[in-house]
Amino acid sequence: MAIRSSKACWISLLLALAAVALPARAEEPAAAASEGAAEAVLTLDVDSFDEAVAKHPFMVVEFYAPWCGHCKKLAPEYENAAKALSKHDPPIVLAKVDANEEKNRPLATKYEIQGFPTLKIFRNHGKNIQEYKGPREADGIVDYLKKQVGPASKELKSPEDVATHFDDKKIYIVGVFTEFSGTEFTNFMEVAEKLRSDYDFGHTLHANHLPRGDAAVERPLVRLLKPFDELVVDNKDFDVAALEKFIDATSTPRVVTFDKNPDNHPYLMKFFQSTAPKAMLFLNFSTGPFDSFKSVYSAAAEEFQNKEIKFLIGDIEASQGAFQYFGLKEDQTPLILIQDGDSKKFLKDHIEADQIVSWLKEYFDGKLTPFKKSEPIPEVNNEPVKVVVADNIHDFVFKSGKNVLIEFYAPWCGHCKKLAPILEEAATTLLSDEEVVIAKMDATANDVPSEFEVQGYPTMYFVTPSGKVTSYDSGRTADEIVDFIKKSKETAGATQATPTSSEKAADAAEKAEPVKDEL
Repeated sequence: MAIRSSKACWISLLLALAAVALPARAEEPAAAASEGAAEAVLTLDVDSFDEAVAKHPFMVVEFYAPWCGHCKKLAPEYENAAKALSKHDPPIVLAKVDANEEKNRPLATKYEIQGFPTLKIFRNHGKNIQEYKGPREADGIVDYLKKQVGPASKELKSPEDVATHFDDKKIYIVGVFTEFSGTEFTNFMEVAEKLRSDYDFGHTLHANHLPRGDAAVERPLVRLLKPFDELVVDNKDFDVAALEKFIDATSTPRVVTFDKNPDNHPYLMKFFQSTAPKAMLFLNFSTGPFDSFKSVYSAAAEEFQNKEIKFLIGDIEASQGAFQYFGLKEDQTPLILIQDGDSKKFLKDHIEADQIVSWLKEYFDGKLTPFKKSEPIPEVNNEPVKVVVADNIHDFVFKSGKNVLIEFYAPWCGHCKKLAPILEEAATTLLSDEEVVIAKMDATANDVPSEFEVQGYPTMYFVTPSGKVTSYDSGRTADEIVDFIKKSKETAGATQATPTSSEKAADAAEKAEPVKDEL
């Protein structure tokens, strides 16, 4: 069985966060290139992409879709940034690829594009590829990328150097050494190069140049300065993996805040991208009980800081994307939700502040029952294409003894809307075949079981009575769908051994990726 990746599980919520993080500039006139003028942004496709990467030692590529609203907002900012950066020495190249165009889909797959717009930095002629995690407005893009083309870590020779680079609202990572050589320094620079798109790095011979921390500390060490929790954290383990783990563990607030403050957005993105279990407390920040909830919750996060779990507190006004993703309602707040690492969810609505710690203990003791997001099971389900929900998908698909073609869709998805009458036609054609069912499930309103990997819409799978799961990647006409089902179905008279779960997993792993028409 295909296992749904953690990254895919969170993509719709991350896109909602991106909508919050993008600056609202709709009132401003688009600063598009004048008609007939050459664009500063280099336009690439599957035929020219590799050549451009080989030609430019440093290049930023935007993967976009023409219909994407956020891409349209970014376009004039990206173009203005490209114009400014073309004058940089050396020039910094900004490029774009229409990842929604059929011929460019292989590029979207290769570089794991799961949402629009996605920007990636290609360093050293593509040998090192990193996510762009900077601002989305022209001046911010320019400033961010100028830092990205210089050294990964800046030498800090004086307090004035520190003042130039240090921002007390951001994370700053400094290596303090006795000399700029040796294994410790080499490993530090390797980590700085790898993580430079996420953090600012510096190195110095003098700890007393730094605004925080013990100036008489024994060198070498790595000092992480941050604007939350303990403001200074030191580390003396210079193993590369240990350094990365130290930075990851200390660079996110013990309790991440989900509100409309843009300073919190980088921590939110990191929180939701993490594969660790997540505890999320949602309530109204503007009501009286907020302070008591925050105090108790922060204490709980500190009490359980050695557990493999991350904590978030969210304002219901800013968390609508999360509410939609998890199938929650405002009248359930205050509520606490845990998303487990294996995609199980645990929910306690109308929670009181003094119940938080005991409920978390029940979770760690394995005493809680998972919560499932599901629409109601339809009372009437007599259309040619059957409606399936999370509460009956296993019975309907895996226990019905039928061959089932199931579509996972989103109500807003344009390609899903185009596919709907085609599936209806195919289902009508096959109505007389009692061994076949065509079904659909709204993947935005129901939890998708782990048997299926859904990273875009529409995604279709074919499941046989023996439990064989195959991703459908054939044609999109009614005739092609019918032909596929007739060729692939298992008949009632066929004698087939029921495969074991491990055999199913091995079989599904060999199948192609599911169809991803909209990212």
